[in-house]
Amino acid sequence: MTDKSSKKDSNHNVIDFATLQAILTSESVECHASELHGVLTGLVCAGFEFEDQGYLAMLNDLFNEGDSFPSAVKTALKQMFSELWSSILDDTYSFNLLLPDDDDSIAERGHALSMWVQGFNLGFGLQQKDNPVLSEEVKEVLTDFGEIANLSDEMEEDEDTEQAYFEIGEYVRISALLCFSELATPPNREGNNTVAKILH
Repeated sequence: MTDKSSKKDSNHNVIDFATLQAILTSESVECHASELHGVLTGLVCAGFEFEDQGYLAMLNDLFNEGDSFPSAVKTALKQMFSELWSSILDDTYSFNLLLPDDDDSIAERGHALSMWVQGFNLGFGLQQKDNPVLSEEVKEVLTDFGEIANLSDEMEEDEDTEQAYFEIGEYVRISALLCFSELATPPNREGNNTVAKILH
């Protein structure tokens, strides 16, 4: 197998919205895949460390009444955490929000986007609760995210709405990267290698 094909395979196995939501549903865990990804991204962008495994306990408390997630969910969350770090540290800015495919209705995608930013603000707040000093840019992002979280689920299926959804999604993605660049605790070089090893 060439390097190229093994890279392709590893990319192919990156967890997506449909896969995670299916695992959550099959394990009777009532939470939204986009919100989970948003919480993890918020934690990481606010300074949560790659080496810290405490995120699982946090997610248990937030979404599963403090009980441990079923093993299939736990495995998926660990994979998502590693992939999040890998994409957010990537020089090509491959980081993306975990959202439904473009084939899904705009109402579903709009709802997922609002759930993602709601999750981001929640995770960010948990990580930053003891360090409330933030730059004006980050404060503005959190305020904007709060407004985006309240987007109406009643969206028209038209080109203008599609364009608005795309633009808001891209703003959210870039804004998360801005928070990461300002507040995050990147892994040391050894940690970076650990991220790579987990993924390949």
